[in-house]
Amino acid sequence: MTGSLLLVAHGSRDPRHARTVRALARRIRATRPALRVATAFLGFDAPGVPEELARTARDGIRAVVVQPLLLTRAFHAKTDLPGVLRQAPPGLTVLRAPVLGPDPLLTAALERRLYGAGLVRGERASTAVVLAAAGSGDPEAAEGLAALARHWQRTAGWYAVRPAAASAGPRTEDVVRALRAEGARRVAVAPYVLAPGRLPDRIAAGARAAGADVLAPVLGAAPELVRLVLRRYDRAARVPVPTG
Repeated sequence: MTGSLLLVAHGSRDPRHARTVRALARRIRATRPALRVATAFLGFDAPGVPEELARTARDGIRAVVVQPLLLTRAFHAKTDLPGVLRQAPPGLTVLRAPVLGPDPLLTAALERRLYGAGLVRGERASTAVVLAAAGSGDPEAAEGLAALARHWQRTAGWYAVRPAAASAGPRTEDVVRALRAEGARRVAVAPYVLAPGRLPDRIAAGARAAGADVLAPVLGAAPELVRLVLRRYDRAARVPVPTG
């Protein structure tokens, strides 16, 4: 076996979250069997990141690529993750990949989820999309989401793409109603979240309450995510590992 990859997820009290993360890990292993793929969580689920890093070192691994399963650079990416990575055992080189978003593979996955939920491809120009994230009070994360919405609208030809959030920012149901009032013929909600949980459930409830025409599922273990994670791994793994 060559190479080691550690997927680090947020964690959740909802067991569907960990199941989704582990399903993604299985798909990555199936795509690249020679790669050692492990999972860890920043909270709620086990193993924690320090425990998994210690196990990695005990297995004789000298370098590991850590891929945050985070879509934006918010508190978890800026503070929580660096803090736990500093607890890596001596002798283990940690090569940290950037957060997953933004990336064209993510918007490709969002579109495939929308079409799978019933959106018709020929209706793009008359369909408004609500890009619904979990939400963050971090200004960089909020602006990143808004920039992604603007870019997706401009490059994909949607009637409109507007950001929404389950925990901070405009609520999904309010954005759905606003787009309908502006004249959108159809309104589709695309959850910009990796796995099911309390906040994704809030996104879904808001979409249903406001009468959205299409509600896509979460990204989950999408094939586009598998490709994106492996691409990030390959880039990070090119960093030379100390030999001393």
